[in-house]
Amino acid sequence: MTSDIGRTAAPLTEQRNVPARISAWSAALGVSLIVAAFATPMMWMLYGSYYTFFMALLGIVAIPTGHVGRFRGKRLGGRDRGLALLGIITGWLLILCALLIVLAYIGLIAGLALLTDAVR
Repeated sequence: MTSDIGRTAAPLTEQRNVPARISAWSAALGVSLIVAAFATPMMWMLYGSYYTFFMALLGIVAIPTGHVGRFRGKRLGGRDRGLALLGIITGWLLILCALLIVLAYIGLIAGLALLTDAVR
């Protein structure tokens, strides 16, 4: 059996809100994908589907971890609750951007299909 004598609980001020930080980091990485797409348009044209997939994936990660971070922040006395909220909002915006990009791709393909059909 192990003894818990050497272990002491950390005070509430020293505990970290890890889910809130994960949410904020995944949201920041998703936003950096958007910035990278505008900074390197040639890479966007070559690998746009990867950009869009990872943007949506990071948004999907940011939302639940942000909610867990908000809940945990309430128990930690408000620690990193704003950071978790930022992750939630940015995660939803990343999913919205990814959805708009997918709809733009579908619209482009449908428009090109109509144009090529009209030429015949």
